[in-house]
Amino acid sequence: MNNGSMLDGKVVIVSGAGGGIGREIALAMARHGAAVVVNDIGASLTGDGASAGPAQQVVQEIIEGGGRAVANTDSVAEGASAERIVEQAVQAFGRLDCVVNNAGILRDALFHKMSGDEWDAVLKVHLYGAYHVSRAAAAHFREQQSGSLVHMTSTSGLIGNLGQANYSAAKLGITALSKSIALDMQKFNVRSNCIAPFAWSRMISSIPVKSEEQAARVEKIKRMTPDKIAPLAAFLASDAAHDVNGQVFTVRNNEIFLMSQPRPVRSVHRSEGWTAETVAEHAMPALKPSFVPLDRSADVFQWDPV
Repeated sequence: MNNGSMLDGKVVIVSGAGGGIGREIALAMARHGAAVVVNDIGASLTGDGASAGPAQQVVQEIIEGGGRAVANTDSVAEGASAERIVEQAVQAFGRLDCVVNNAGILRDALFHKMSGDEWDAVLKVHLYGAYHVSRAAAAHFREQQSGSLVHMTSTSGLIGNLGQANYSAAKLGITALSKSIALDMQKFNVRSNCIAPFAWSRMISSIPVKSEEQAARVEKIKRMTPDKIAPLAAFLASDAAHDVNGQVFTVRNNEIFLMSQPRPVRSVHRSEGWTAETVAEHAMPALKPSFVPLDRSADVFQWDPV
């Protein structure tokens, strides 16, 4: 199963690894020599139910291929259970080198119809989950003076999408969390980066198809398989990525993009200061040509995947 020694001796946790992108990342980590903790609670797309089956199946596949892996069904959404995931990695394999925060659920709804439960559930798994597992790993990373965190974000957060205020807020929050971890822990040789994946998975399969345009978009996404995301994740877990920190990447089939992060675009100055009236008369007309349009992810990525 080993494709080389890029991750030999490394121990990696992949959350939400029972299927889709997480499964492909776990398999790739093992192929490159890492021991893998395959975390998945085995829930439905909306987070309901639980089963040890999906995680155990991936573990079995890794072991049958000559790799090393253990299954874990703890939830990332709570601090205590996230700590158990990290503890299992250290107990089973003696150390921890990388966490891939991939676990997620969807509770899509238009904002004016979104319930508090739909908001909380998605934030808990995506944003709190990324925090809890990263925080549990941080003590080990600091002690060994090394470590890598790879967080799954989304162009729904980086750019925008309809009906996903909870998911978009969580995913953009993860990019800020990643940057803060990169800044706070760089002195311990700990790196933190994000990947926004385009791939057909169970999560994407819930996209509503109510028009020919939406159907065409879904067909394009179906051609982008989850295994295309795994090579970048494996690289970011390796020592070859020692100088890659605080970055946001997008992977779309055979394309890898480095995404921008917010910086000043244009400024106006008035030496006597501003009033509401001069903002209306001067500032807004000057700034308006540089306004960011109300784009959705599909508006920005309009060309077919390569």
